[in-house]
Amino acid sequence: MENMKEYKKGDFTIIWQPKLCTHAGICVKSLPKVYNPKASPWVKCDNATIEELKDQIHRCPSGALSFKES
Repeated sequence: MENMKEYKKGDFTIIWQPKLCTHAGICVKSLPKVYNPKASPWVKCDNATIEELKDQIHRCPSGALSFKES
């Protein structure tokens, strides 16, 4: 996948594909302690449980956010 970013929490990885992102803001509104576009890195996985992260990722309307577990 071209130009994708990964953010890890143990064996859980959030994958963000910026080219797919429509900036709907669902992630920021749902989990503002995790997703902060003004911070670097803008995703801080440790600020939520894996279940909370999965739930929010499933609600991403563009599909720019996904995850993998190893």
